[in-house]
Formats: sequence, structure tokens, C-alpha cells
Amino acid sequence: MNSPMVKGWFDELASNTGMRVLDTWYLGMRQLNTTEKAGPVYKPEDLKGMKIRMPNNEAFMDMGRAIGCNPTPMGFGEVYLALKLGTIDGQDNPLPTDLSAMFVEVTKYIILTDHSIGMINPVINEKFWQSLPFEYKTYIIKALEVARYYMNYLVLEQESKLLKQFVDEYNMEIIVPDKEAFMNLARDFYSDEKFDKAWGEGMYETIQSYPLN
Repeated sequence: MNSPMVKGWFDELASNTGMRVLDTWYLGMRQLNTTEKAGPVYKPEDLKGMKIRMPNNEAFMDMGRAIGCNPTPMGFGEVYLALKLGTIDGQDNPLPTDLSAMFVEVTKYIILTDHSIGMINPVINEKFWQSLPFEYKTYIIKALEVARYYMNYLVLEQESKLLKQFVDEYNMEIIVPDKEAFMNLARDFYSDEKFDKAWGEGMYETIQSYPLN
């Protein structure tokens, strides 16, 4: 997300919307989280018929379909009660969110699917950004870079501690699923031509072939 390739897309975004994305910070891996009644999930087939809450937009709904569940759109503020009442069978979020929203009180299983990477993008008004002296821009970019590394460190550290806390304090069970099965299902789902039309033909291959170093 901080590569020259993606920064090129951010330039297009700034031109089209007036919003300048300045950086990308790690918010945590999204993991599946199900109730005791719904049961554990080890493979995509286990999700068949399960109502898993997703944010109410098409990208998230598609993500739910890509991992094999019945995605159920719902506002974030409704999720806790819906889990408690059994209106939904589960939800997905980064681990810190599961704790801060206290979903750990009304669920039993954390399934380590790592199916999506949560992120935060600091954004600034493009017109204002372009009005700043080069020196100011340099200071801001460097400050954001320092903040990124610190933010990433804090989230990674928190993730490493939370699983133990979930087990010790909330009697939850941590499930390591067949990630390859989920990856294969998602790859097949996103091979549909509608995604080439939406993202540009060959986008998946472009991203996969991009050098990481």
C-alpha cells in the first residue's frame, strides 16, 4: 500500500476527489469470530448458511461471499446485541476491535483466517496539501512514517497478546483453520469477470507480481 504503484493510484484519487492519501498504517488482520451456538469453523464448508455480519457495502459483502458465508449487512452498533440474541452467527474484525467492542463476551470462537488486512489511511485536503511549502510536506511525510512504524508495532504487539487474553479471561477457543482452502475459494470467487470490469483486467496478477522489496 505504500509502494510506488499504489501511490500512483492515490494520485488519481487526489485528482478525482480532492483527497490526498498520505500513508497507510496497519490496523490488524480481520479474523472470523463465531458464537458458541454457531460452532467452530475449520474450512469454508463449515460456514455454509452461517449469518456473518459484514459492513453494509458491496466490497465487504463480496468478501463474505468469497469466504463462503451468508454475509449479513448490519451497522457496527447493532452487532453486540445481535450476537447476544443469536440474530447473527458471527462477525469479523481485527482482534483489538473484538476486545474494544466486547464481542468477546458474546462469542466463543476466534478463527484465524487472516482473510483481510485492516488499515488506516491518513488523508488531507489536496488543495491545502499543494499549498504547503515543500519543507512542510517533507516534515509531515517523515512524521507520518515514524507514526506508521509505531502504530504497526503497537498493533502487532497487541495482537500477539490478545489471543492469550481471550482464552484466559473469556474462555474462548482459538481455531487455526485450513487457510489454503479459504484462499482457493476466494481466488475462484474473485476470478469472476465483474471484478476485472470493476478493478481493471489483470489487477490480481499485477498485484501478485509486484516486487515486495
